[in-house]
Amino acid sequence: MDPAVLGTKLASSLVAPLVKRLFVRDAAGAGLVERPVRVSALVSFRGEKRTLAEPDVHKIAGVLVRTALRSPGERPFPADEETAVTDALARTLLALGDLDMDDVQAVRLGHGELARELLRRAPTEELTADAEHFLRSATEWACVHVIDFFTRRSSFVARTLVEQVRGQAELISRVDELIARTPRRDGRDSAFERRYLAYIAKKHSKLFIYGIDLINSPGRWPLDAAYLSLQATAPSGLAEEIVYFDTARRNAERTLIAAENALRQAVTAGLSQTARERVQQAKATLEHAVYRTASLAALHQTSRIPLPADEALADHERIMLRGEAGSGKTTLIQWLAVSAARPTGDSGRMTYLRDRIPFVLPLRSLTRHGGRLPAPQHFLDAVGAAIAGEQPAGWEARVLSAGRGLVLVDGIDEVPEAERALARAWLVDLVDAYPGNRWLVTSRPSAVREDWLADESFTELVLSPMRPEDVVSFVRRWHTAARPATPGDDSDLDRYQAQLIHAVRAKPDLGRLATNPLMCGLICALHRDRRGFLPLGRKELYEAALTMLLARRDRERGMPSPELREEPQLQILQRLAYWLIKDGRTEMARERAVAEIDKALPALPEAAALGDADTVLAHLLNRSGLLRAPSTDTIDFCHRTFQDFLGARALLDEGTFGMVHKHAADDQWEDVIRMAVAQGRPRDRGQILGELLRADSPRALLLAASCLEQATELDPSVRTAIENGVAGLVPPPDLESAYELAAVGPLILDFLPTPQQLTSSGAETRAGDGAAEAAHLCVITASLIGTDTAIPYLAEFADHPSWRVRKQLSGSWHRFDTEVYGREVVARLRHDDLYLVAHSAAELAAVRAMGGRRWMQLEGDFAPEDLTAHLAPDQLTRLDLRGTVRDLSVLARFPRLETLYITECPPEVFLAGLAELPLLTQAGLSAQHAAVSAQAGLVLPQVTTLHVYDLGTERQLRSLPAAFPALRVLRLLLRPGYDPRKDSGLLTELFPGVSVRVAEAARRGNHE
Repeated sequence: MDPAVLGTKLASSLVAPLVKRLFVRDAAGAGLVERPVRVSALVSFRGEKRTLAEPDVHKIAGVLVRTALRSPGERPFPADEETAVTDALARTLLALGDLDMDDVQAVRLGHGELARELLRRAPTEELTADAEHFLRSATEWACVHVIDFFTRRSSFVARTLVEQVRGQAELISRVDELIARTPRRDGRDSAFERRYLAYIAKKHSKLFIYGIDLINSPGRWPLDAAYLSLQATAPSGLAEEIVYFDTARRNAERTLIAAENALRQAVTAGLSQTARERVQQAKATLEHAVYRTASLAALHQTSRIPLPADEALADHERIMLRGEAGSGKTTLIQWLAVSAARPTGDSGRMTYLRDRIPFVLPLRSLTRHGGRLPAPQHFLDAVGAAIAGEQPAGWEARVLSAGRGLVLVDGIDEVPEAERALARAWLVDLVDAYPGNRWLVTSRPSAVREDWLADESFTELVLSPMRPEDVVSFVRRWHTAARPATPGDDSDLDRYQAQLIHAVRAKPDLGRLATNPLMCGLICALHRDRRGFLPLGRKELYEAALTMLLARRDRERGMPSPELREEPQLQILQRLAYWLIKDGRTEMARERAVAEIDKALPALPEAAALGDADTVLAHLLNRSGLLRAPSTDTIDFCHRTFQDFLGARALLDEGTFGMVHKHAADDQWEDVIRMAVAQGRPRDRGQILGELLRADSPRALLLAASCLEQATELDPSVRTAIENGVAGLVPPPDLESAYELAAVGPLILDFLPTPQQLTSSGAETRAGDGAAEAAHLCVITASLIGTDTAIPYLAEFADHPSWRVRKQLSGSWHRFDTEVYGREVVARLRHDDLYLVAHSAAELAAVRAMGGRRWMQLEGDFAPEDLTAHLAPDQLTRLDLRGTVRDLSVLARFPRLETLYITECPPEVFLAGLAELPLLTQAGLSAQHAAVSAQAGLVLPQVTTLHVYDLGTERQLRSLPAAFPALRVLRLLLRPGYDPRKDSGLLTELFPGVSVRVAEAARRGNHE
């Protein structure tokens, strides 16, 4: 109720006299000698001039409330709250006596701010939303008259003039002092920011797309045309707690069985009382463990729903983003920087970056000399910005102090391992010094531990592999970007595009390669370059890409420069790459590169014929497309993957395989070792893999296993040793091990046991649950591989008796081809006790084609028409909404629903449609959904079992009884910091006769 609307119910002729009674009369005078008069000294219910007592103020409040209730029209709040509202309004009016301000200051605040200050000083008891709204409006209306009363006092105008003169004089003095101390900076800051943002937008608005830099085409392409938004997922941190409570559940089941057996024996012996108590206690323990496991599993699954990576900073102030080489981390940083730098801001989903000043900090550049990482005033100079030095002194610090910064720190993995602790300290110091900014830090997955920045409130995200639809979108964008480069010269481009889209869908080997933007770009380039024919493996793909870039690039562009064969160029490039790898860096000083080339030239007369080392380096920079010069004095490779591939060649040429053993646990060497095995001769492969076996660690063993796929010829004894070692790691004993095995890739599928083998072997895990738990962990491993080669293995578990195994299969559909996985796995799943999980409308359509399912779980964004088109109203009995459906009135079209869970829909969505579900007996809602709908008048008498998630206030709790009057079972999952059990009688008072279970939201490491 707006104060103006309330004013129609409470006429000024009534309110003004009542408000006036709250203050004493004052004599005229400007108050030039006396100190300013405090509001607390003017009230009539305090001090020596007191004419009212507190009960009188209650009477005034009562008159105001009763008059509003008796006025024509709709009641502003329920009648049974009249006393509570009157008391609250009286306390608010009495708070005038506590104000530490004078009447001029009160007028300056205005009636709205004055009302909020009074309400803050007089907190209310629990009121309904309507009653609280009335209280706020009544207080504002009273404050309108309070301020009117002040302005009519005889001393007000005179003293206001005096205060204005004093205030202006003080302001002028302060401004003069500021000008004397500091020249005008805001104008200079604004002018420089416009120039800086234009510079950033231009610098980062071009993207290198592999392979489009052939005939008559530039090497860089518009970011808007080429950028592909990828998905990221957040590890929930609940996995180990789920395992803990699931283990507790199994233990409780065993205890209950033992207690029931003891009870039967006790009954026979006539000593049953103690045994009955043990059974009841075991049942309670089991129920609690089941509830906690289910609740944590729900939260775990929900928290891993993918989200657009470029929108993550809209909801999280600090993000640690992990992704494999070539997964698009640096491109994402470019996109964020350009989106923030655009003059008018993005008109769509990137609007959250408006007024953010981006600082792009590639750590490869900042750490190249091994010195200290820069303070903000040195950011621009450290990254070699052309406009460094033009900024006003202290500009960076002012931006960050105001919380306007977008700090993009790229490549923790490109910092030498020995220097990462210093890099972390530098980053933490910046975050502590300048809170309120947005921070994004990127790294390869294994470079730093999972909680590396957790203590600094960084949210962990992992870039997801490209989904099949992402690959198709990338192929189309690539060909669109390539089309302007070859007008009329490539009439077959449309045919190549269609051909390649079909190939990545139909050929498993090719689909396994196309998992990130780098590999997709190479595949597109080589497919066009080879007129529709592609190399089959990763090694062959890289070799073909190098040939294209080194031997054919200049020739096909018609460059007149001296031609240098591929092999001499490779020898020089691999020498530079190996130096970088051994030094743990991805960028080197130009003088170091010249020195390394100078050492190599005597053995390479063909390269030496071009000139000295400087000339050869210039040739490679200008012609190869593999080397870049980020600044005038530094050199790096266009992508880390090429550095690793060429470094592996150098490792093989030198034969220094002891380096493999030395660096078996170094994440920067993992791809180097894999590529060395792929390129090596059989004897070299055996020695490299032998060094990994000698390292005698699970990580080194799994790295060796991941190399086998590329080892086309290998000493059988080495292969057997690796296979036997990996066999000792399967089935995985726990979740962490399952994730590590999945990282090996499709190769691990050959080692994972089948359901029959698990049953016959009596497999055990750390949870101690035998074949069922082992099957669950095996299915997790295979499903995380995420390529269609895993589908046949997963299909073997479709009719597994374990509910958890089938649930994992159901929830993994989105990682695979919708049609193939749907046909081979989903259609065969035993589903009488299982929610089938759908992440998209396409999966929903596939479910409908299978004949539909009674129990469905939806994750992601869905339109109401998706539900009506693909869910059968006469079939659906259970629905778990973990995604977003903007209009939940659509639920009224499913009258057979008996169970409904809603956890992720926007809080403003009203749940009125639930009242039209006559069979609905069990519901699960967020506390916010339940409270908002209850306060809006929703009543669901048919619901007897209710699960409430994220309960955080007593007000939310008190809203439940009226909305759910027939409850028999209530389950509450609490938000940290709130526990209704501290008020011993509250739950019994609100829910008499109801079975109530309470659990706290999970925290890592807390298993109480």
